[in-house]
Order: sequence, then structure tokens, then C-alpha cells
Amino acid sequence: MSNKEDILKKYRAHVRERFDMPALDDIKAVTYPDPLVQFMKMSESVGGQVMELTPDRDINVLIRELFPDAQEIASNLPEVTIATRNPDTVASAQELNGTDVGVIRGQFGVAENGCIWIPQQMTEKAVCFISENLVILLPKSQIVNNMHEAYRRLSEADARSGVEDFNAAGYGTFISGPSKTADIAQVLVMGAQAARSVTIFLLPE
Repeated sequence: MSNKEDILKKYRAHVRERFDMPALDDIKAVTYPDPLVQFMKMSESVGGQVMELTPDRDINVLIRELFPDAQEIASNLPEVTIATRNPDTVASAQELNGTDVGVIRGQFGVAENGCIWIPQQMTEKAVCFISENLVILLPKSQIVNNMHEAYRRLSEADARSGVEDFNAAGYGTFISGPSKTADIAQVLVMGAQAARSVTIFLLPE
């Protein structure tokens, strides 16, 4: 018996009272009159920047305006023509080191907490975390109220919205605002583990 199994066995031997798992069917998750407005509010509250794009706005021009000093821009999205690095064609994830701006696509957002579901749509997913600044393209029609709805969408293939079945996606992550920590001396540090800034481009219908 391994040390782990031995420890767990001792814990189980000292359990004096057992309870059934609670029923989750009656739990009423929070909903919002306007999920998009709530999503924008929550995204900004966690340090993100949200911009609603009109059809006449050029994404490439806007990225240049927001990040005029950016030398290395990484993306595999066809509409991002100013990219200098492609996470689909780099030899290794290490080649994405030094990326100033990474541009990726989100599939849906969550109004409850400002999270965006990002499945692995690129060969090297490191672009999602190694970029100094992250730009996420997100259709503004694809906002759910809460995490209950989010996981429901991940568990069922949705041909209308293009959301893949969770098990088929391979890898995916929820991203909400820039990376941050205040563990040391309660001083807030941005970009502790990943991007220093996150900008969300809400795309028109």
C-alpha cells in the first residue's frame, strides 16, 4: 500500500458520520437582465479592458493604436494580418517568448465573473499565457449568465455557436482579466504568471 493510500485509509476509518451528496437540481444560478452589460462590468472589475467594435473598425489598426510599441505580435487568426509570429508554425513554444501582444479568439463569455472560454485553437497554446498583452476576440452575442450555463455548453456540442464538446476540445481554459496576485505583502502585482493586460474586442453580430 502506498503512503497516499495508507493516509486515506486512516482518514476513512475515522469518519463518524456520512452524508448523501446534495441534490443540485433545485439550485437556481444567478441570471441577469442583460448578460452582455454584466459581462462588460465584471471584465473591467477584474482589470480587463472591453471595447465594442463596429463593422467598420479594422482590428489591425486598433491593435496598433493600443500597442504602438509592440514589436512581436502572435496570432493564427486570418483577420490579424499584422502578426509577426504564428503559434501554428513556430518550431516550439519557446519561440513565442518575447511576444508583446497575443491575439486569440474566445468562444463565449460568462456574465457572472467575466470569464471567457478559450479552447486550444492553436498548435502552441503558450501564446495564451506568455504574451505580455492579450487581445481576445469575442462575439458579443455569445454571453451566458453563469458558470452553470457555461459548463452545460461545454458538455453538449452546439453547432449554432461553434462550441465544441468539452471532451473533444482536448485543452481549454477560462481566462478572466490579466494575471494578478497579491500573495506577497498584500501588494497587487499584474502579470505575475501570464499577461499583464487583457483587452476584449466584442465583435458585432
